[in-house]
Amino acid sequence: MAQNGPVNQPSPARPRADFYEAVGGEATFRALVARFYEGVASDPVLRPLYPDEDLAAAEERLRLFLIQYWGGPGTYSEQRGHPRLRMRHVPFAIGPAERDAWLRIMESAVDSLGLAPEHRAQLWDYLLMAANSLQNRPG
Repeated sequence: MAQNGPVNQPSPARPRADFYEAVGGEATFRALVARFYEGVASDPVLRPLYPDEDLAAAEERLRLFLIQYWGGPGTYSEQRGHPRLRMRHVPFAIGPAERDAWLRIMESAVDSLGLAPEHRAQLWDYLLMAANSLQNRPG
């Protein structure tokens, strides 16, 4: 059967599984998110946004989301349904200070991974876009 156009191309909204594998799979995202939440735990701007005393649940949600988004298993959606990121973040006041603190800590976590420049750029571009899109309070 003839097909029009390329086969198995990624959707523009979701990278292919080969990115996930190329950067080291689950271990890489586990390291990224653990490093990020180490920073959150002591950050005076971000820590108040996390109501639970223990950050483990938030850490797991972010880890599962990023794993799924970047081409790994769909565990996040199996457990929580569609990500609906903007809706899930509405209860939290996210202004420029919160966005910038999130980006500062996340950039440090990304840099700690030692990714190839093209993978680092692709990951960082997504995280920057996500942080900007989740800001829900004016500057």
